[in-house]
Amino acid sequence: MSLNRSEKEAVISDVTGLAAKAQTLVMAEYRGITVADMTKLRSNARSNGVSLSVLKNTLARRAVAGSGFEVVSDLMTGPLIYGFSEDAVAAAKVVAEFAKTNAKLVIRGGAFAGKALDVDGVKQLASIPSKEVLLAQLLGLMQSPISRTARVLAAIAEKKGAGVVEASPEAPAEAVAA
Repeated sequence: MSLNRSEKEAVISDVTGLAAKAQTLVMAEYRGITVADMTKLRSNARSNGVSLSVLKNTLARRAVAGSGFEVVSDLMTGPLIYGFSEDAVAAAKVVAEFAKTNAKLVIRGGAFAGKALDVDGVKQLASIPSKEVLLAQLLGLMQSPISRTARVLAAIAEKKGAGVVEASPEAPAEAVAA
């Protein structure tokens, strides 16, 4: 079904808006994927903040013109699904995880920070932990010296506490002082 001029302009403006907000673009060939599998992919993408779209390549090229994703316009051939995400790794993670379980989804490439990514680049980007995990790891590293110091101080206090004999009402005062 062909789009008229105003519909094409609407698609271009929508995708241009997505590209303006996004940090990452991942493209994958979806030839042969069932509707049920595509629905699972879209659902997973939505829950991870990724916008997946099947677009005409000419409209996609026009939409990313002038943006940081223009570097991959030469890869925009064939039946592609485009994944845009504001999170730097979300689109790559969603597409790469789905491609592991479904061999018919073939990653073609992507773009991040104005640089084109090949298939291996997209997979490497997907292997990076999410922002929340990285922040948790950073916080753990920052807390590590403090918690180690607290453990050492607790051990010293426990050691000193074990050497002290508690005074009992029956014990003479000289035994307690020793």
